[in-house]
Amino acid sequence: MAIACGVDFGTSNSTVGWARPGHPTMLALEDGKPTLPSVVFFNADDDEVSYGRAALGEYLAGYEGRLMRSMKSLLGTSLIDGQTEVGGRALPFRMLLAHFIGEVKRRAEQQAGRQFTSAVFGRPVYFIDDNPVNDQQAEDTLAEVARSVGFKDIAFQFEPIAAAFDYESQIAREELVLIADIGGGTSDFSLVRLSPERAKKAERRDDILATGGVHIGGTDFDKYLSLSAVMPLLGYGSQLNNGSEIPSSYFFNLATWHTINQAYTKKMWTQLSELARDAREQEKLGRLQKLIDQRAGHWLAMKVEEGKIALSGDETVRLELDRLTPAATLELRRGEFDAAIGHLVGSVEQTVFKLLKEAGVAPERVDTVFFTGGSSGVQSLRERIAAVVPSARKVEGDLFGSIGAGLALDAVRKFGGA
Repeated sequence: MAIACGVDFGTSNSTVGWARPGHPTMLALEDGKPTLPSVVFFNADDDEVSYGRAALGEYLAGYEGRLMRSMKSLLGTSLIDGQTEVGGRALPFRMLLAHFIGEVKRRAEQQAGRQFTSAVFGRPVYFIDDNPVNDQQAEDTLAEVARSVGFKDIAFQFEPIAAAFDYESQIAREELVLIADIGGGTSDFSLVRLSPERAKKAERRDDILATGGVHIGGTDFDKYLSLSAVMPLLGYGSQLNNGSEIPSSYFFNLATWHTINQAYTKKMWTQLSELARDAREQEKLGRLQKLIDQRAGHWLAMKVEEGKIALSGDETVRLELDRLTPAATLELRRGEFDAAIGHLVGSVEQTVFKLLKEAGVAPERVDTVFFTGGSSGVQSLRERIAAVVPSARKVEGDLFGSIGAGLALDAVRKFGGA
């Protein structure tokens, strides 16, 4: 039985894995499910803090308060040293992360019936693209937050490597595997030699041929779907009477998960009120004002996310935007979604090409591409990645559990068993 756990603190969902012979690896964190949505809601009506699905439920039920999501996106940015207002009080973003990670730890310990003071945390290959200093700061910040909630011994593992360890536990022969971990905030890749024999080794550095990643994930797909299909209903791309375009910053804030709350400031409201009086399409700006007045930005982002997920299986999706005033029904088409995120998919595809080139491996030599991460369900992205290694077998892992399970296996290697 492992003495340590594996913690996957994700942009959209978080999990905890604990390796125990004869038992499921993933610990149930909410409603019997291994995933806890990475969401915190500060309920002003009841003066309480809720997490995960319960937090989303209270927000959608109309309770007054502050919803925070995509907190992982703060790591490595200047925002991490800032603060937000909650119930009239300033809450540092570092403390916000501690609130959530502390709750993840508490729930895991409750399920395990024991305390965890050691953990292997997953991390993307790059928290921040092309900035080693900020990337290291992101890892250091996460370690500091983890220590502040009671973890004493902390190690890190690249998330795609953790997914590789999970896949390795299921194979019977050696394979050269491209791990494609498409999460909420990043797309990470590893090219790894895996086999039952190699799994017994304590040191796996020689088996990892290359790692790479780019700061593009599911929340970015949400953003560009929102900008292309939804934000025009609120005035994005429309003009003022003088012919100039309404500033895009209002719409970008509302379309980006971790900046939605910035749209609610008094300064933004004053500026928007002045613009609305001079707008050519006043109905659209009125709709935007009412949305902000109701603090329904997260509701709208969730509807967009719902549409994105549905487009993974359907060519067209009807989105009922009943909280807009006036209400609207929007038909989303997969082709239009693919066009909106085409530049993002292209960047991810180039990351895979670069990875193979750095490893000195011809695409046809890759045996398997292993997909994990909730956003790997985006069809155009999956098809473009698969096309890079056309001879490889396509395998889908547990989209939300593979990383946590792999981190749990790595925790045994790093910290041992009881």
